[in-house]
Parts: sequence; structure tokens; C-alpha cells
Amino acid sequence: MVTVIDPQNAGIAGNMVVGALIDLGVNKREVQDIMEYYASFFGEIDVDIKRIRKSGIVATFVDVECFDQKPIGYRELQERLNNVVHERVTPDMFKFAGNVFKTMAEAESFVHGTSLGDVHFHEVGAADAVADVMGAAYCFHQLQLDSKKTYGMPVALGGGRKESAHGPMSIPAPATLEILKGTPTFGGPVNLELTTPTGAALLRNMVDEYVSFYPMLINEKMGYGAGKHDLSFPNTLRILTGDAPMKTDKVAILETNLDNVTGEILGHSFKNLMEAGALDITIIPTVNKKNRPGHLLRAITRPEDSAKVSEAIIRETGTLGVRVLPYVHRNIAERKIIPIEMDVAGELTQINIKVGLIGEEIISIAPEYEDAKTISAKTGISLKNVIKQANEEFKRILDEQAISEF
Repeated sequence: MVTVIDPQNAGIAGNMVVGALIDLGVNKREVQDIMEYYASFFGEIDVDIKRIRKSGIVATFVDVECFDQKPIGYRELQERLNNVVHERVTPDMFKFAGNVFKTMAEAESFVHGTSLGDVHFHEVGAADAVADVMGAAYCFHQLQLDSKKTYGMPVALGGGRKESAHGPMSIPAPATLEILKGTPTFGGPVNLELTTPTGAALLRNMVDEYVSFYPMLINEKMGYGAGKHDLSFPNTLRILTGDAPMKTDKVAILETNLDNVTGEILGHSFKNLMEAGALDITIIPTVNKKNRPGHLLRAITRPEDSAKVSEAIIRETGTLGVRVLPYVHRNIAERKIIPIEMDVAGELTQINIKVGLIGEEIISIAPEYEDAKTISAKTGISLKNVIKQANEEFKRILDEQAISEF
């Protein structure tokens, strides 16, 4: 199962996260009890959870009314929370909540140029921030989403200006921008604060990967959490859970144009680039500047290996530059390597079969090339006939047992 958090429509705030997660199936009375219990150690608070309509969309609204808006130091907040125990809150939930507050404190520390020990939360009251974070932590783990892959969509920030503890300030708040470094965001679509520091910190600690479009998934359930303002469009945060028929990962694509490299050097570079961490290499004949015939060398790598492979390309080819296209998403069919035995020229021999799967459906079968080449050289049977026999033998085996039995 995977999760998609979608704040494209109206941004993200703490109470919206809690509302959307309740909408996915968490007991609202349990959540209300936890939010009010933890917040009570920081001030007077009242939490009301109800279903409402936002521009035609039915959503869960977590109305947190706080009567204490006093700033609190990060260290003091930590110390008080460490002394609070609730039977329904597990160590994992509490650790997650601690990480969210640390994310917020680190952002405030950077913005104001102070140490963590001197950080105070001015823009959120202690009680309502604790209520939102503890409620979200409980819901996220209660739904077991902490053990699943979570995708985040681009974040609507809002715009305009607002009054703050430091005077008039542009939206989004500096701490919100700091928290969302490296996250796809956009301004608007209204002159209001749509994404708060608390919402941003929750998103940062929940999301494993950000995407511009929804990943391939089979919908199971959607939850909507309502924001406070009534806007001309649905002021809601959407969270989906579903099954992903295909796995995904992130890769970097490296490219360079070559017009003064011999075929011998290009051929020799393959092995060294693969050893440096390239997952795949393609060399494409092309015409470069000044109408010179040349080649486009393209390598696919894991993001963490891109610098190493780039250096290897430069060393191997002498090129002066390598273009890096980072964070390209790959849909990946599940792969299995299944060894089988077959009779080749009267001799029983083993060959590995590469099988591509989407769920339980087989989409490709291919004997391992190096295995087939070795058998061909050993027996004198042509490579194409070894591959053909291996395919036929594997299909015969599949008629007798299911792929899940391998």
C-alpha cells in the first residue's frame, strides 16, 4: 500500500492533516481525547471534530480552539512533553511527534540565527501546535502509514502579507519556506496563508518522495481534511491510500556529447562506467555542432552515484562537461531470477531465467544472456537455439506450477 498527500488545492495545516487522516478511518473520539489531553499541559483548549462541506466537498474539520497563544521555548516544550504519558500513544508515535517539533525548531533557529536552546515558537500557540502534532502522529501510526511509502504532491503556499510577532510579513512565513526547502511548492491561489509551519513540518516528516503527478496506484480510500477559511474553491487537504501495482525508484540521467572520441575508447568505457555505478549505458550516433558526426553518451545511475559516474565519464572520454537530470522517476516491474535445469545436447545444465512481473502477471521472460552464451560455447549449439530451448522449458515448468511457488 502507498499513501499520497495532496496539498495542491489549499495547502496544508496541522488540523487539515488530522482531519484527512480521521476521514481515512481513525476513531475521532480517540483522536480528540489525545489532542486535548496533551494540549492541556500547555494551556486551555477545546477540540471539536465534525463533518462539513467546503465548496461542495464533504470533509472532516478539526476545529481547535486555543485560549493560550503564549510563545514557548523549544527546550521547555520538550521537557513538558517528556513528562506526559498516554496509554494509546506508542513510543513510535511520540518519536515522530518529537521529530516534527525538531523540524520546526531547526527552521526557526536558522531563520532567527539562534541556537535550538533559544528558539521560541511565536507563530503558533503551544497548546494548539501540540494538539495538531500529537493528533497527526496518532492517526498516521494508527493507520500504519508509517510503514508504507508516502508520496507528496506540490504544495500551495498562499500569498499576500499577514501580521506576525515580528510585524507585517510576507506569506509564506520564513519558517515555512525553510522547512519546505527541496519540496515542490507554488504561490497562491489566494492572498491567505494556506500552508503553516506545523503543516509543513508534518508533511516533511511523513513524505518519502515528492512527485509532480500521481503515481500509478489502485485507489482504495480518500480522506479530506477541511481548512478553517471558506474560499471560492474547496479548502481541503486530500490524502489517498491505495495499492501500487508497480514499484518506483529515483534515478539520475547523465549525458554528454562526444565528437572526438574513437570507437575503441567508447567501447572500452562501458565496463568502467558500469563498475563506477551506472545502471545502464546508451551510445547514440548524432550530429553535433559544426555538423560534426558524434555520439550522445547517456548513463542511468542512482542519484547517490551520479557524481562518481560523472567523474568516470570525464576520465574515460575526456569530455569537459556532463549534464545531470536528477530525480527522474522509474516505474519498475518486479524482477525475479529463477534458475532452471534443462537437457542440452544430452547434458543436464542450469540456466537463470529473468522474469518481469506486475503483481502475479508475467510480462516478460528472458534467459540470462551470459548463461546462454556459456552453454552455447560449451555445447556448440547456436546461441539463439539455447535461448529458444530455455524459453520453452521455462514455459513448460510454468504449466505445472504457479510463479508464486518459485
